[in-house]
Amino acid sequence: METGYYKNLKNKNGKYMNKIEKTKQEWKKELSSEQYRVLRESGTEGAFIGEYTDVTTDGLYMCAGCGNQLFSSDNKFHSGCGWPSFDDIENSDAVETRVDDSHGMARTEVICAKCNGHLGHVFNDGPRDTTGLRYCINSVALTLKPKN
Repeated sequence: METGYYKNLKNKNGKYMNKIEKTKQEWKKELSSEQYRVLRESGTEGAFIGEYTDVTTDGLYMCAGCGNQLFSSDNKFHSGCGWPSFDDIENSDAVETRVDDSHGMARTEVICAKCNGHLGHVFNDGPRDTTGLRYCINSVALTLKPKN
């Protein structure tokens, strides 16, 4: 049985989305310690060690915390930064962003719009022939659903 509950709240685009609300204890039961550290405490996994950094399997990348569809393998590219990189999101309601000025830097944090889990950051140094964006995402914050 799934713990937590859903709240039908408006997202940043004014659309209603079922947001997942769980206690700290519920998240700790469902996530590995590394997933909890990254998704719930805004941590970052080490560069070049993540499961999906060099994966080229076709499929959809989902939030490891809630299963929200975030990225398509069609938008994945090898950036050389040490984390999985995407030039676009699966749909405009999948993620939200906010200013992250921690560690003496000004960055844009990427958050799952459904469970508010920290995914990574987005930068303006992606492929110029597409969006120009690089969504730099922690592997541990993702699960891959391969295409059949």
